[in-house]
Amino acid sequence: MMVRDEVDIVAAMIEHTLDQGADLIIVTDNASVDGTTEVLEAYAATERVELHHDPLHKKQQSKVVTGMARRARTEHRADWVLNLDADEFLVPVDKQLTVREALSRTSLHLNAFTTEVVNLVGPPAWSGGGIGRLDWRDHRPVEQLHEIGIHAHPTPNCVHRGESDIVVAQGNHFVSLLSNGQPPAEVAMEVYHLPWRSWAQLERKVVNAGKAYEGNPELKPSKNHHGMADYRRYKAGRLQEAYLARTPTRGEIERGVPEGHYEHDGWLSQHLIGLAGRAVLPQQLEAVVGPDRDHPVPDAEHEAGAAAGRRWLAEDRLATAPA
Repeated sequence: MMVRDEVDIVAAMIEHTLDQGADLIIVTDNASVDGTTEVLEAYAATERVELHHDPLHKKQQSKVVTGMARRARTEHRADWVLNLDADEFLVPVDKQLTVREALSRTSLHLNAFTTEVVNLVGPPAWSGGGIGRLDWRDHRPVEQLHEIGIHAHPTPNCVHRGESDIVVAQGNHFVSLLSNGQPPAEVAMEVYHLPWRSWAQLERKVVNAGKAYEGNPELKPSKNHHGMADYRRYKAGRLQEAYLARTPTRGEIERGVPEGHYEHDGWLSQHLIGLAGRAVLPQQLEAVVGPDRDHPVPDAEHEAGAAAGRRWLAEDRLATAPA
């Protein structure tokens, strides 16, 4: 994985992935300034993480991740390679299995296959990683997503066989290997994704991504690219309201459950809390796991900000709609 300023979640992701049976995590730190580098250095000292550094901020994800994916094969003889972000937690659908056990029962003949990605959402916070707070699978209809400034649910991720000439596309969702199908249903996997963990995290992520794309004009993100849409909202001074609009109020969750728009799933939170006794670096995990690590947005403030955000997003859709 390639990371930048993910100190609120990266230790949890590393501990989870190692606990799921990964032999090694190869990480490139993209000149983080929030403490992420120091966390990664601590894990590198355990030799369970191989740490590299890339100081350029030009959104060169495809090039960097492709290099790490190739290294996984050429230097470490990996059978399977998982290209993940710091906010992505890969796990079998059957939670009695680990990722390693699922992959051991998956034929290498498949070459590459996809895993569904589900966003975990919940009430907002000004800061914090969201573990213990973001326990709701987001199944909102696409029409509702459009109303809160989101284009679509996440694109599936790709797991691939180790290959020395693999190419990983920008975003980690596609690779150059031709897929020969999907694993059997009993060993299927999915990704828990925590994209909007707090206002502090989202603002940092949006500014970092927007400036990186501006620094690399050769990249042409889609007009629907969520990061660039949020960067435009940030520059308009409306990103915080948009964040509060996209995070459901407690009332919205309560009303949305019977409609199938939200599904409670506390597995990831309980799993991460339960890792404390077998974590590689318990102190790093403890620093980010648990709702007491968050600074929640008060309900009244959330509802007022979300209402303002919805009004502005509606106006913005009309202003930017094609003629």
